[in-house]
Amino acid sequence: MEYELSEYSSFESTKELSLPKDPLQQIIGQSEAVRVAKLAALQRRNILLVGPPGTGKSLLAQSIAFHLPQAREEISVLHNPEAPERPLVEVRTAEKIFEEKKQAETRGKMLSPEELPFFVAEKMGFRCRRCNRLSAAAQSACPNCGALKYSSAPNDFLSPYFSESPRHDRVHTTKITDGREEIIVYERVGEKARVLDQAAMEKLDALRKTKPRRILVPLARKTFIQVTGASETEVLGDVRHDPYGGHAQIGTLPYLRVVPGAVHEAHEGVLFVDELSALNNIQRNLLTAMQEKKYAIAGRNSQSAGSSVRVDGVPCDFILVAASNINDLPYIFPALRSRIIGNGYEILLETSMPDSQENRAALAQFTAQEITKDGRIPHATAAAVEALANEARKRAQLLDRADNSLTLRLRELSGIIRLAGDLAVSEGAELIEEKHVTAASEQSRNVEQKLRDKYGSVWKAGAAESALDARPSAQKEVS
Repeated sequence: MEYELSEYSSFESTKELSLPKDPLQQIIGQSEAVRVAKLAALQRRNILLVGPPGTGKSLLAQSIAFHLPQAREEISVLHNPEAPERPLVEVRTAEKIFEEKKQAETRGKMLSPEELPFFVAEKMGFRCRRCNRLSAAAQSACPNCGALKYSSAPNDFLSPYFSESPRHDRVHTTKITDGREEIIVYERVGEKARVLDQAAMEKLDALRKTKPRRILVPLARKTFIQVTGASETEVLGDVRHDPYGGHAQIGTLPYLRVVPGAVHEAHEGVLFVDELSALNNIQRNLLTAMQEKKYAIAGRNSQSAGSSVRVDGVPCDFILVAASNINDLPYIFPALRSRIIGNGYEILLETSMPDSQENRAALAQFTAQEITKDGRIPHATAAAVEALANEARKRAQLLDRADNSLTLRLRELSGIIRLAGDLAVSEGAELIEEKHVTAASEQSRNVEQKLRDKYGSVWKAGAAESALDARPSAQKEVS
């Protein structure tokens, strides 16, 4: 492991331990998977993670997303006046968005508060209504006389009888030019104001009318998207229903009803699909999206007004990180699995690691990480971490028949840490102690294990329950 573990070998409590900020360095016992994950992030490769639940598949996927650069493209859908049911797609780079924003900001003349008309400066909060002194718009009271700048009263004596009016960031007025009345708009920009005459506003209105847009995938977004269900709408997108359809007066235009899917939201990022086989036939659509790097959004309910709407060519260039249990491998669409292998890796996750001093130090790091993530339980003593390591050794032998090993089914260990922390909190203890971990390990056993202890086997427990149900109702009532 790249992160220095020497400090984890000798400590009094996990509070003393510093934690790595890189999520990949927070993963323990999966050195090969971490190595491949770094390559996948660097080269934009797909990954299929195979292993039992609780071995860190989702954390690996999040770690890959952590190492990706911020998205550089924004995806918008535009109204198509000629064919409203076929909205258009526009992809804007970060540079183009910045340039358009800069051009919009340069429209109109910038004025200082001193240059503004008195009533405009008052409404925007630059000028005090009582003493006429100028001050920052962010100040609700005049620093000179103390009067409230946003009160509709002319002075403090009358202010209790007047309601407060909010600060105006946009003020409309008119002026006479060549005998013709024109609308003038003042917009507050920080501690200045921009003035837009009618010509500038007409240009802005024309721009809005020619390109009415709805942003589907914003520039500022997460690089990690997780699919949690097998819904086509969730994965592939949809078009919302409107009982009035796209009627110009009472309905909603089609481009405003388009809903992106996870494949589109993961553009330039990571799409994590837990339990890939659960997607069933949607795997074929996922394969198409991976191959084409574009996937159309269409209405998926034939009874919906959105069924006639289709948006072609919506970008979806993502890294697929899929997870599967070993028993579910036969249910993965063969062509999809082949596509992953052809442009990526298959990783079999480890379920245990050798019981060495270095790996016990890694387990101490894991304990500190889980306590920090939870935020509601105290840190653990070194003896408590040692007790957790001993429990990990027992579980490696019980679950994986691995001798002299520590289990990497870390979700179960995480549950023990939290339960031990809750026990410590209930006792008012400052730290999680060895006794708390021992009690938590006992309480965290599943129902099957408890049935074996009580009846000798799960089968005997079921037989005893069946015998109870078979007794006459009268005998049941007596008992």
